Amino acid sequence: MKHQLKKENGFTLIEMMIVLLVITVLLFIAIPNVAKQSKNINAKGCDAFIHMVQGQVQAYQIDHDSLPSSIEKLVSDGYLRKDETTCPGGGAITIDAEGNVTAGGA
Repeated sequence: MKHQLKKENGFTLIEMMIVLLVITVLLFIAIPNVAKQSKNINAKGCDAFIHMVQGQVQAYQIDHDSLPSSIEKLVSDGYLRKDETTCPGGGAITIDAEGNVTAGGA
């Protein structure tokens, strides 16, 4: 009697291991790039936010003929909201005596 081998469809263990290896290598390549881009996005967002706050300082100066003493003064007078005192990256926004806006983390 002749035995016939059944053809089974599916993946072997070796094939699955190779696929997992390829996926792992791709993840090791992709994750650092994503983290680096996130840092760049936060930095650019903070720069744009500083420019927006600088515009509010100038609007305050036009309205009151003086510079605001602090970010809190801009918030209390309605030029900024309470949640607009820090950059997207987390750095605190400050105003110096000349009215220049800077971020603590930038």
